[in-house]
Amino acid sequence: HTPQEVELLEQVRKSHNWVDVARAFVPFEEKLYSWWSYRSKYWDASNRGRRLDHIWVTPALEPQLKSYKIMREARGWERPSDHVPVVIDLA
Repeated sequence: HTPQEVELLEQVRKSHNWVDVARAFVPFEEKLYSWWSYRSKYWDASNRGRRLDHIWVTPALEPQLKSYKIMREARGWERPSDHVPVVIDLA
């Protein structure tokens, strides 16, 4: 996303008081990607992608969050999508 798109998306999230699950587990300073271009043959080594897939929950669900995972390994599967699954565990 462009900086403007990131800001607008954050405004939407905040306007509904949703919790960004990724950032509940991963510090803001750490890069998060769920998409890598097919144009980069060495997508994993370059580690340049975008965070296009998000999971937001209501504040009431936040205490039930147990884990969050970006399944990078799926990008290496035969005939993969350029997006990888983003998975959470609620208990």
